[in-house]
Amino acid sequence: MGNKKKKYKFMNSIFWVSFTIIFLFALWGAVAPQILASQAEVIYGFIANTFGWFYLSFVLFIIIFNFYLAFSKYGRIKLGGENTKPKYPLFTWIAMLFSTGFGVSIVFWGVAEPMTHFGTPPPFDPSIEAGTAEAAREAMWNAFFNNGIHQWASFTFVGLALSYFIYRQDERSLISDTMNPVIGDKGKKPLRNTIDIIAVIATVMGVATTLGLSVLQINGGLGYVFNVPSGTTTQLIIVGAMFVFFMVSTISGLDKGIKYLSNANLGLALVLMVAVLFIGPTGFILDTITMGVGDYLQNFFQASLRLDQYTQGTWVQDWPVYYWAWTIAWAPFVGMFVARISKGRTVREFVLGVMVAPPAIGLIWIGIFGGTAINFDLFHGTDIAGAVAQDETTALFAMLENVPLGTILSVLSIGLLFTFLVTSADSATFVLGMMTSNGDTNPSVVVKVVWGSLIASLAIILIISAGLEGLQTASLIGALPFSIVLFVAAISLLKSIREDYKDARRKAEKQAEEKRHQRVIDHIEENYEFNNDDNK
Repeated sequence: MGNKKKKYKFMNSIFWVSFTIIFLFALWGAVAPQILASQAEVIYGFIANTFGWFYLSFVLFIIIFNFYLAFSKYGRIKLGGENTKPKYPLFTWIAMLFSTGFGVSIVFWGVAEPMTHFGTPPPFDPSIEAGTAEAAREAMWNAFFNNGIHQWASFTFVGLALSYFIYRQDERSLISDTMNPVIGDKGKKPLRNTIDIIAVIATVMGVATTLGLSVLQINGGLGYVFNVPSGTTTQLIIVGAMFVFFMVSTISGLDKGIKYLSNANLGLALVLMVAVLFIGPTGFILDTITMGVGDYLQNFFQASLRLDQYTQGTWVQDWPVYYWAWTIAWAPFVGMFVARISKGRTVREFVLGVMVAPPAIGLIWIGIFGGTAINFDLFHGTDIAGAVAQDETTALFAMLENVPLGTILSVLSIGLLFTFLVTSADSATFVLGMMTSNGDTNPSVVVKVVWGSLIASLAIILIISAGLEGLQTASLIGALPFSIVLFVAAISLLKSIREDYKDARRKAEKQAEEKRHQRVIDHIEENYEFNNDDNK
């Protein structure tokens, strides 16, 4: 009976309502792909133009909030008991962070974004001409900004909130439980279910976007390197192969499948970065990274709240707004997964590890690969920017064909993308299983297979019906309501962590007072015994 109960634990209202909504959305795309495509364009334009200011302001707020907790007196609080040790070594921990899915974003946009900005500079300085040194500098720091700590701010916050309430307050692995200090820790089941359903839908939309990008780029790479035809058949084969490997990893469990694949991901990414750094224009790359980081830091706050309403452009909506929405939609999954692997870390260690380390790796990647591509176009007469304008999915491979050992590096890049695809699907279905199984930290294989099948199907449907814009629209739709949930969660976390800190301080003061009293008693007893001996 116990096994049967656990097996069907996911069959609750959160699972069924979430599954039904997402299934109907996928069915709409399968039955009427042209209508979905046209509606996606309208919805994307409306949300991006109407709520762009909100996404920018909200993510900056989350960054400030995270750093405040890290560097305040609360930063020393450990996520778990005071004697709890981290389960994973630092390299493995960072590798698992990096491999949760946004490694896909870096590999996809690492060349495509700087070369897009190089060929079509952001509209804020009309004097900058495409293809010039000024355009190159503008392209690099904007790519750094769009792929920097803003992308990881939402992940960090959700992961920190979940870790705190799971390991310090003994709550379940549910988004709704992070709001107990605000909504109460009992009752309000309709409200709690609504919060968790919103989180599940946001997660599925974000995951589908990431898987879709992976499939598109793997397809583009196979076509560029091996002349494999691009289209639905190839994309279905890629998804099918991913599903097989993801199932093997899922059955192996978190400590084997995802752990080993994550280490392989980061190791392979480092091999590719080091290879291109040394066989490419090394000095130029290092100069590019140094200047790009300087420009990024100098323009940090101004760019965080930058809009282009005066020029009536769409650059901000197409880049940072899309990225921020994607990360908010992706945050329940990444945050849940990060929380699962971060027990024993302090708040400060958590924030710096999650919000700084993976973006730093990402910026180095962009500096190496994007910087190499810009060097070729600026000084060697190539037209990588033109190739990117025609097909963003082939950007990385268009650059690699110009370096020594380019074919080998392209094959390794396809392998890296595929392992990212598998780890993203594996960890995403693990998290969705927890979210729809009342926070069960070991969801059944059945529920993981159900979610894996649905998000893979949704990714394919969005690719076929609406392409990249359909994937972007899915993130925007999922992110908007969930950002409201996150704002309430921030209030809840701050309230709880302050009360916890006061309780810990009162306990420490009480223990210190008891020790002082005990010392006085010991002193009196020693003197009394001495005097008593004297009298004898």
